[in-house]
Amino acid sequence: MRHDPDPARLRTDYDGAVPGLSSFPADLPEEPVDLFAAWFADAVAAGLPEPNAMILATASPEAEPSARIVLLKGYGTDGFRFFTNHTSRKGRDLAANPRAALVFPWHPLHRQVRVSGAVHRLPEEEAAAYFRTRPRGARLGAWASRQSSVISSREELEARFAELAARWPEPAEVPKPPFWGGYLVVPEEMEFWQGRPDRLHDRIRYRRPPGEKDRWVIERLSP
Repeated sequence: MRHDPDPARLRTDYDGAVPGLSSFPADLPEEPVDLFAAWFADAVAAGLPEPNAMILATASPEAEPSARIVLLKGYGTDGFRFFTNHTSRKGRDLAANPRAALVFPWHPLHRQVRVSGAVHRLPEEEAAAYFRTRPRGARLGAWASRQSSVISSREELEARFAELAARWPEPAEVPKPPFWGGYLVVPEEMEFWQGRPDRLHDRIRYRRPPGEKDRWVIERLSP
């Protein structure tokens, strides 16, 4: 069955306007987070909408995959941070199978970054500190949403939000829900993809050798 527009006819010419990663490995830092920081800064400077949006992929104990977009809320040499409801599908996946993959799709720059590794829950104090920085509506929304559960209507959700707003009227502090918190994705592998002409893309992978936590192996992959 044919559909218009036909996705098979949609193409982007990666013209090399954005500098690639040709000088391998001379132009690469030893730590992948340093290259991520430079690319993330480029994405912000380019005015990309929500440059901290990332695809988060998890899997259930039965190896059923699931992916969605969440927002990066911090990163460093220790890993990549995000926050969510622990009872959501992703929260349940991570409780049973604490590994995940991330993708940062910075299409206008012809770039993407892939991250994969183990996942750890962040300390409650760190989650509470971040929760206090969220807008008041977002804090109430975290309480109102039983994330990933079936609800009868939008009115049910809005009624619960109104009840919570009445429970904690301004300027009362909205506490962090006990079922809400943060996660740290600790990278064991990171790949930097840069679109190049003729589909001869740059793919640079950083990976931890088995049993080593203080060293990265840097490799170029065929596109």
